[in-house]
Amino acid sequence: MLSDITLGQYFPAPSVMHRMDARLKICLVIFSIVLIFTAGNFFALAAAVLYIFLGIFLSKIPPKMYVKSLKPIVILLVFTAVLNLFYGTGEPLWQLGWLKVTKAGILNSVFISLRIILLILASSVLTYTTSPTQLTDAIERLLRPLGKLHVPVHEFAMMMTIALRFVPTLLEETEKIMSAQKARGADMESGGIIQRIKALVPVLIPLFVSAFRRAYDLATAMESRCYHGGKGRTKMKVLHFGRTDWISLAAAITVLGIFISLNIVFPAVL
Repeated sequence: MLSDITLGQYFPAPSVMHRMDARLKICLVIFSIVLIFTAGNFFALAAAVLYIFLGIFLSKIPPKMYVKSLKPIVILLVFTAVLNLFYGTGEPLWQLGWLKVTKAGILNSVFISLRIILLILASSVLTYTTSPTQLTDAIERLLRPLGKLHVPVHEFAMMMTIALRFVPTLLEETEKIMSAQKARGADMESGGIIQRIKALVPVLIPLFVSAFRRAYDLATAMESRCYHGGKGRTKMKVLHFGRTDWISLAAAITVLGIFISLNIVFPAVL
């Protein structure tokens, strides 16, 4: 299961999405999330689906990687879908005591499940096609106005990017520690919940020690290179809008117009 978590991984490829400005990609992901959660009917949600799948197609990342990014949330997805089945109103299609499944409940379940899936896919497009360095520069540039309010924008962006960058590293470290403990006879898969939690203690302690050691080594390396934040620093790769970015922005505006029209014309589901 740990190998299925792809959060923070970057996959280089000669695609349109990789060449886009990282600032625009972050804004477009936020735009996609707004579309997902403001869609009032399946027609408007279909417009968001097509928009996100267009980004997936243009990223040239294998579809199996996006499917892999959905595996860690399968339990959450099933739980949410089942829970929403019983929150509908109207004539029950199936009833057992106070539990009842209605047509509205089924529509709610499907609608909420699609929202969660699209949210993960939209976020995956950003992390798969944007390197940690580009993310740092983009976040710093987008949050630059907060610097006038004495907000440490550069440090904030750096912390976010380092945390995102080290997710795959910590997952790999966790797998190594678990394999080592299993080789020593540790049983982490049998027994009740309490026993499984106790079995994780020999994994969590060395994992925390390793994480703190990596953090200390990284801080030492940054200090030895005289790193003092973003003030006065220049960029090796300067972010700038190109033709692809302007076309993408125009496409987003077009999708927004279609989305608003669909929300107005067709009745709401929720």
